Amino acid sequence: MSGIVLYGLDVSAPVRSCQLTLRALELDYEFQEVDLLAGDHRKEEFLQKNPQHTIPLLDDNGTLIWDSHAIVCYLVDKYANSDELYPKDLVRRAQVNQRLYFDASALFMALRDICAPYFDNDVTEISQEKADNVRDGYGHLETFLGDNPYLNGDAPTVGDFCCAATASSLPAFIELDAEKYPKVNAWLERLQELPYYEEANGVGARKYVDMLKDKLTLL
Repeated sequence: MSGIVLYGLDVSAPVRSCQLTLRALELDYEFQEVDLLAGDHRKEEFLQKNPQHTIPLLDDNGTLIWDSHAIVCYLVDKYANSDELYPKDLVRRAQVNQRLYFDASALFMALRDICAPYFDNDVTEISQEKADNVRDGYGHLETFLGDNPYLNGDAPTVGDFCCAATASSLPAFIELDAEKYPKVNAWLERLQELPYYEEANGVGARKYVDMLKDKLTLL
């Protein structure tokens, strides 16, 4: 084995973005499940590795990194044979970084703002504002894609992996309207053709959607 351990849950979109990257790089790794509902992430053993008590957490032979966006960039920089997934060219890297930061600050936050109140306080209602944030996320992805097959051009990058992991989870709250967002729908279908997509993201995304879609009500 490579000595790489990924801590998380497969229903977690950020964890799945890391799994997509690991699979794309053809890296062997051990997956350690961290049950958030059981409080595994707040146990002392885990807190010693990640005091922020979040998943995913990567342990690369003793090097500890958390936050999915930091993890996927690290993995490509360290292990990739080329820079296609995370370009070294400053302009192209900045463009991929924009997609990563969009996921972190807008797309995933639209998801978190709905699911966190549900898991933490059993809030089952989705306000119109929160629903609009999800739709705004779909709309921005539609714009980003433009005439390209992927978010930054002709080939997928870690920006696609992070945004797709989140976008494939958002139908738990608001369905992706294929007529309104045809480019996003086609982009996700295109990513599904990757040989590692189903195991790395597809299974977990469906579990997430199935777990939540009938438990929440749109106001």
